[in-house]
Amino acid sequence: MLFFLISCFSFLLLLSQSFLKPNPTPKIKSRMHTFPFIFYQQLHKIFLLFSKKRKIFIKGFQVPIFISNSKPEIVEKTNGISLLDLPDLPLDSILEKLSPAELLSMAGVCTSLRERGKSDHLWEKHLNEKWGGIIGNYTYKEWHCQIASRRAPKFLPFKGQTSKFQFLSSLLDFFLGYKSEMKNDIKVPSLPVNSIMSLYLALESGKFWFPAQVFNRENGHVGFMLSCYDAHLSYDSTTDNFVARYPCQGRSMIEEDIKWNRIRAPSVDTPPNVLHISDCLNELKPDDHIEIQWRKNKEFPYGWWYGVVGHLDSCSGNQFNCNCHISDSVILEFKQYSSGSKWRRIMISRKDHKEVGNEEDGFYGGIRKLYKKQEIAKWQQLWPNCPLE
Repeated sequence: MLFFLISCFSFLLLLSQSFLKPNPTPKIKSRMHTFPFIFYQQLHKIFLLFSKKRKIFIKGFQVPIFISNSKPEIVEKTNGISLLDLPDLPLDSILEKLSPAELLSMAGVCTSLRERGKSDHLWEKHLNEKWGGIIGNYTYKEWHCQIASRRAPKFLPFKGQTSKFQFLSSLLDFFLGYKSEMKNDIKVPSLPVNSIMSLYLALESGKFWFPAQVFNRENGHVGFMLSCYDAHLSYDSTTDNFVARYPCQGRSMIEEDIKWNRIRAPSVDTPPNVLHISDCLNELKPDDHIEIQWRKNKEFPYGWWYGVVGHLDSCSGNQFNCNCHISDSVILEFKQYSSGSKWRRIMISRKDHKEVGNEEDGFYGGIRKLYKKQEIAKWQQLWPNCPLE
């Protein structure tokens, strides 16, 4: 009400100055032109003082103070070179040098860089560098199955959730353009799930349990030394370790705190409960490095166990007189066991190999020969400190 009265008073005062007084002389007229400006300037100060006392912001009555004789400032526009002005080749070369965190940060600059930052060729390098040693064809098949079943979006972080991937938690929603929409109470992110970037983020988030193989199951339990078992793993970015889930007699067993050096991609495409078809039997000779399937009984899945090809009992072990490589029988040795252990040696048929064994000693399955020095060195790094019984 007070503002209304003050406004009315100022309006009446102006009317009285313009209608009741005679025409002013030129000098007086020039002063009269400045009177409204001075009046509103003083009125503005009164309102500001009143608003401070009442703790009220009155923006409507704020009159900008400007000098009538001042000249407008002229700002010259300069034509600078933008990052987007670069040709595609040098721009891609710059983006290829960015880390995953930097690619995500760059995506907040503009829409064009955001789209470039999602390119498969950029993320494929990061995927291979970090995950290439522990994911294989099975992982890609599993991911494509999730995409086909429309379950892949649940593996990706979205608004309202905290990602285990630390730098994603503050960047994903804005920088990657996650526009979550409520559809049947399910939030669906806008990031395309069939991109390599989506697979990378799903692995980092820990929500996607991917198939792999774990060395020395159950944290190096003596019964699993120098073995490798199939499992589904989830990554924990807070500890940089993994959680494994093993199939066991119709239920799952969980193992935590698995380090990177105990994980590899599945060595073959054979499922863990299926006998692997051995295609290397005819070329096996003494001192060859091999892996062989073994399971406790036929209700358990196979694991892979490390061994070497040995000499027959009838052979002296002299390489110049050795005929073991042409014999129908092949000796497999597991030198991690002591010489008197029942697990030390086993004989298989070269021509008619199939699953062999019994309920007491377990069952031996398919064989694969190790050709790569890297694979052999991996097994030898896990060698036990003392012979097993």
